[in-house]
Amino acid sequence: MAQHPLIEAVATFVDVLSDELAMLSGRPASTYRDEVTVEASNIVAGVIAADGRLTSDEAEGYLDAVGQRLRPPLLVSSVQLRASGMLAGRDHWFAAPSVLCDLLVRADARAHTVRSHRYYEVALGLAHMAAALDLVPSASEIDAIDRFRMMLLHGFDTAGLPRPGQAVPAQGPTGATQDPAPVSIGPAAPAGIAEAPREAARPVEELLADLDRLVGLANVKAEVRRLSSLLQVQQLRAERGLPTIETSHHLVFTGNPGTGKTTVARLLAQIYRSVGVVATGQLVETDRSKLVAGFVGQTALKTGQALQAALGGMLLIDEAYALARGGDNDFGREAIDTIVKFMEDHRDDIAIVAAGYPAEMATFIDANPGLKSRFTRTVAFPDYTDGELVAIFLALGEQTRYECSDDALAMLRAVIAAEPRTRGFGNARFVRNLFETAVSHQAMRLAPLTDPSNEQLTTLTAADIVAVDA
Repeated sequence: MAQHPLIEAVATFVDVLSDELAMLSGRPASTYRDEVTVEASNIVAGVIAADGRLTSDEAEGYLDAVGQRLRPPLLVSSVQLRASGMLAGRDHWFAAPSVLCDLLVRADARAHTVRSHRYYEVALGLAHMAAALDLVPSASEIDAIDRFRMMLLHGFDTAGLPRPGQAVPAQGPTGATQDPAPVSIGPAAPAGIAEAPREAARPVEELLADLDRLVGLANVKAEVRRLSSLLQVQQLRAERGLPTIETSHHLVFTGNPGTGKTTVARLLAQIYRSVGVVATGQLVETDRSKLVAGFVGQTALKTGQALQAALGGMLLIDEAYALARGGDNDFGREAIDTIVKFMEDHRDDIAIVAAGYPAEMATFIDANPGLKSRFTRTVAFPDYTDGELVAIFLALGEQTRYECSDDALAMLRAVIAAEPRTRGFGNARFVRNLFETAVSHQAMRLAPLTDPSNEQLTTLTAADIVAVDA
């Protein structure tokens, strides 16, 4: 009889953390195994109890992997465990760090080590394996994993530790400090150009750390994290020969320009690669002008070329609703038909993101029944707040070694607040234009000086902060 897949995950958790505690204390690893087993029990129970129901598979998995390890062992049947309600409400355990986790975090803060990263790695692996007990994890279970993840990351932040996937301090065990990646707000690659992926797939936690660095987008980040967890759960089931259910990997991104849709799509394409959804993880950007031709038969060819370039990765169709605007005789309909057929023929190695304004995107999805059945998940990108736009401006300055004087910062806030937030507001693009205008004005202001100081060359003043159309 095959060993239950959760048994291995629990064993790994207990072995890894018992060893970490042993190295920290100088005592034998066996000293801590019972305590760490209780920790594993809490994590597994927290996930499977999150939706308020305990299935037969979950009960059997808990008893096989955890119940027999407890002291004293939990010797009941799965039917008795389900009837007892003893695991009900255990997801409250994800509200605050455990004593064990806090111990490792505090030790890391004192010694500049990252033992708590190992806790994070094996604990989330265990949580994902617990969610994989059922064919389809519930939304509540995925949310519980996300709460667990964010609680752990908050603990790292509070202690001044790097997050998993971020640079580790030089005194830590992993070597020299790396410069942190800048806030990603720059322009995307030219439309229709495939971005070359890294030779090796990047770890999911490293990609999620890049996502965390983006300004704002709290709900978008949460949606990507939940999707990442769902995909990891499905990957675990597939690796262990368990049945899986087909899930669409295509998404709709809605929102104004400059709200980070391309940046998030780029990261998501690499996450898809890391969890095995696609093979290479490149992002190809396109729009109607690059998909639709003016002659019969040419549109299918152009659209097919874009799809082939994205095969193994992700195709981002900007203003996708434009494909459905011309009526039944428009060549845009031919592009849509080609896309739908390609999605069906290559369902295992391409992801498509259709982006645009919310109302128009709803019309686009309704244009073809094949789109409606495949684009089942929509991610809404809100406009940035004034404070977030200021943060983006300052991040651009950090990347290019410019700083704002106090009066420049006050003027920046005023200019951003005065900008109308109408349809099509440029968000980060507006801020980039504002920054480039400020740098240009500073250059003209300093031009008459024969020997400006470094401080003058790197400081923006109120006179430099001018509305783009002024």
